Amino acid sequence: MLRLKRPLRCLLVSCGGVVGAVCSAQAADETIVVTAERREKSARLVPASISTLGAAELQIIGADHASEILNRSAGVLIHRGNGQEHLTAIRSPVLTGGAGAGSFLFLEDGVPLRSAGFANVNALLEATTETAARIEVVRGPSGAVYGANAIHGVVNVFTPAPEEDRLLAEVSLDTIGRVKARGVASGQTGANGFLIAASVLSDPGFRADSGVDQQKLTLRHDLNADRISARTIFSFANLNQDTAGFLIGPQAYRDRAARRTNDNPDAFRDSRAFRLSTRIDAELSDEATLSVTPFARYTDQSFILSFFPSQALEENGHWSVGAQSALYIDRPSGVSAFVGFDWEYTEGSLSEVQSLPTIGTFTQGLHYDYRVAAIGLSPFASLTIPATDRLAITAAVRVDRTSYAYENLAPDGVVGRFLRPPDRDDVFTTVSPKVSAIYDFGSALFYASYARGARPPQTTDLYRLQINQVDNQARAETIDAVEVGLRGAVGDWLTYDIAGYTMEKENFFFRDADGFNVPDGRTRHRGAEGEVRAIILPTLAFSGNASFGRHTYRFDRPINAAAQASEAISFGDAVDTAPRWLAGARLSWAPVADKLSLEVEWVHVGAYFTDAANTQTYPGHDLVNLRAEWKLADAIRGFATIRNIGDALYAERADFAFGQERSFPGEGRVATFGVRFGS
Repeated sequence: MLRLKRPLRCLLVSCGGVVGAVCSAQAADETIVVTAERREKSARLVPASISTLGAAELQIIGADHASEILNRSAGVLIHRGNGQEHLTAIRSPVLTGGAGAGSFLFLEDGVPLRSAGFANVNALLEATTETAARIEVVRGPSGAVYGANAIHGVVNVFTPAPEEDRLLAEVSLDTIGRVKARGVASGQTGANGFLIAASVLSDPGFRADSGVDQQKLTLRHDLNADRISARTIFSFANLNQDTAGFLIGPQAYRDRAARRTNDNPDAFRDSRAFRLSTRIDAELSDEATLSVTPFARYTDQSFILSFFPSQALEENGHWSVGAQSALYIDRPSGVSAFVGFDWEYTEGSLSEVQSLPTIGTFTQGLHYDYRVAAIGLSPFASLTIPATDRLAITAAVRVDRTSYAYENLAPDGVVGRFLRPPDRDDVFTTVSPKVSAIYDFGSALFYASYARGARPPQTTDLYRLQINQVDNQARAETIDAVEVGLRGAVGDWLTYDIAGYTMEKENFFFRDADGFNVPDGRTRHRGAEGEVRAIILPTLAFSGNASFGRHTYRFDRPINAAAQASEAISFGDAVDTAPRWLAGARLSWAPVADKLSLEVEWVHVGAYFTDAANTQTYPGHDLVNLRAEWKLADAIRGFATIRNIGDALYAERADFAFGQERSFPGEGRVATFGVRFGS
């Protein structure tokens, strides 16, 4: 029977600050992950490539934006837009539009932040990353467990569990004028635990008219009885942001004056999100556990479409109710299985109105006004059998049936460039299997897997159409992935995790530069990635991540419009905004145990093409960050961070469109100083 070997032991008996983050990943308790099976399981025995960032590391980072956290994971690139906006890549190009919203699944304590067809390309601004206990990143498709939108990867943000008499308060200020504060308080009474966590951000922005105010709140109650436990979590996030758009011009991000300007001073984004869930786990017997998680969510946002000449106002939102359920069976023989059923009901809406006078085909007035009711039904099952004492084989499958009932509240047909489909119903059924094997060598573990991810089209791809697009062409997108990996340890001082993969994606849907649907796009994704953590000396630790990927088009798509020739697609071309190389490294030093700790971090983003025809490039960039923490008194610590210490002129995101180079400039050198009370 495949069993967990003796846990790794860290050489550091007492470690503080940044060295503690590396130590904690290798200390006596092996890393536990939940994302793989929606329950706690040793990460060592999961046949998938998973990164876990724990509370100590999250506290060290003190992120201004979630990209600082997730980009420490191999194969992940979060492009920061303006303020708290972002675009995501996990074993993929940085994707936009419906593909960017629907190709990644963002969870909070295992529950999706949004309904599958109503995803948000800026999903992380709704997650409570500022006060998270840990964040898990799964690379590659995870449809057999979570279903729709788990195409390229999954991000799972976990709220802190209540602890007895815990109190944390933290405040910081930086040289831009950005003020951040967060606090966590919890306690326990008998079988009950209570927690409140909150964070606030006031950011004037380093570009003109680009300030951000953000507030987040988490309330949690845990009940731990004899054979039953319940975890109730309420989350709230509010964002009010003045948005700066793209800089226009060749390498405009390198112009120290231009990079602080904003050609869209009236642009904004307002967003609110509420979520409530209760996970109930009941031990039916020594071998069987039933888990049920009812949930409800609500979100709405309004923003100016500053990237279009219309500067139209979009308002969208949705509310959902649903439940996740699973029955887990674990036999003494090592055979384990789980079966479950997820369901949810969602009602969403979208409207778009242009107040400016008509500009070409961008007509003044109402562009869209519709609502959609959606039902998702998803049975799933998994079985793991120990073939030998060292080899275990797992087979899993999930079926997702998603139905949309669309109602157009505006006149049907074409107005300017905007096409409003008539009322209709759509149903999409997808099947997501996974087969994996895992072999335990003792000091190392090898795994291999085949998995399929699938998702229904986003509602915006189906019902928010424009002229030249043909109604009802979008189909369910699928991706087939084969992966092999090796994770293990060298003595008590080094751990490693490496993986290689190949993935084929079909029915990639987008609107081409001529304005026509591409319902059957195909792309290929191949690469390798690795993470390593090492204790070099009792006071010195190293951690690093690196990935290499080739993301290519597997079809041809010529473009007739001469002005958009750079968006022509040829078989074998690299997908735009897909760096081949991503890397990062951290060296952590704690010269005085529990008194002083330092971290120096290197971040590398390789060169990438910024257009589909591969005629324009961004050269990539390298950044160096420095962090320090020191003990001022009992339960009081000071900390400081210098981001981009070399004051590099770089682009968080570079793009080429409409014959012009566009970019979101990255911040220059910024120093942050703060104080933390408690732990």
